[in-house]
Amino acid sequence: MSSLRTDDDTWDIASSVGATAVMVAAARAAETERPDPLIRDPYAKLLVADAGTGAWEHMLDNELMERITGADAEIGAMFEHMGSYQAVRTHFFDRFFTDAAAAGIRQVVILASGLDSRAYRLTWPAGTTVFEIDQPKVLEHKSATLAAHGVTPTADCRTVAIDLRQDWPAALRAAGFEPAQPTAWLAEGLLMYLPADAQDRLFGQITELSAPGSRVAAESMGIHAPDRRERMRTRFAAISAQLGIAEPTDIAELTYDDPDRADVADWLDHHGWRAQATASQDEMRRLGRFVPIADSDDQSFSTFTTAVRD
Repeated sequence: MSSLRTDDDTWDIASSVGATAVMVAAARAAETERPDPLIRDPYAKLLVADAGTGAWEHMLDNELMERITGADAEIGAMFEHMGSYQAVRTHFFDRFFTDAAAAGIRQVVILASGLDSRAYRLTWPAGTTVFEIDQPKVLEHKSATLAAHGVTPTADCRTVAIDLRQDWPAALRAAGFEPAQPTAWLAEGLLMYLPADAQDRLFGQITELSAPGSRVAAESMGIHAPDRRERMRTRFAAISAQLGIAEPTDIAELTYDDPDRADVADWLDHHGWRAQATASQDEMRRLGRFVPIADSDDQSFSTFTTAVRD
């Protein structure tokens, strides 16, 4: 059970789970500025600037990253690994949407969309509608920031401002969602912030709303040794104090580490879907972006699962 979460908690882009969206966008921005980027997100930097989280915005400061590596090479490797992971994850799910569009799917739902910019940066076929579901303040920050810079979506983008613990299917239908049409669903950076029973309920709701031929993609986290998490937490605190920077949000304090959580691929296979799972380490190695870390339990950070509705 997370110590910082409650059943009715809310957040904006600078607090709690909302702040992790800034971390992910900062990683996409940093990847975009590499000479050999795996993905390109021209809007990520706009979304991170002045977001108010401080620590995550430091990921775009190359000089500071060099100082961190100089102070603790292992922490530097952790940041490099995290950045590469985010790039690989983004690449994987970008391809999921490309394949779904090629298969004729024109209805997309991004659950807990955060600062996801796919509705703006991907090339969508004519007639595609992208629904973004998240808390109101998170969606407001993204839409206002992009509008202020004259950025417009490349699909019919419809925001659904609601907490996924509420009746989001009704809100989605009210926004124009058509259950009879095949849909491409994405649950990226979401499941670890839900208790195990809420994860089951979410996939049950997705299944009820999915016509045959629909597709779903999800990222699920592994369970890692608590002693290693504590060691890394201590080292992050020491580096922050040494360099005079704010400590980043401890993501482990925001997540639900439920040992009885259902395996996503198994759940989907038993509920009318055909699923395939890919270990994140395997995908990182395939794309040449795996960064070894000495203090590691040698498990994949996560699993990427895709499935098709029969």
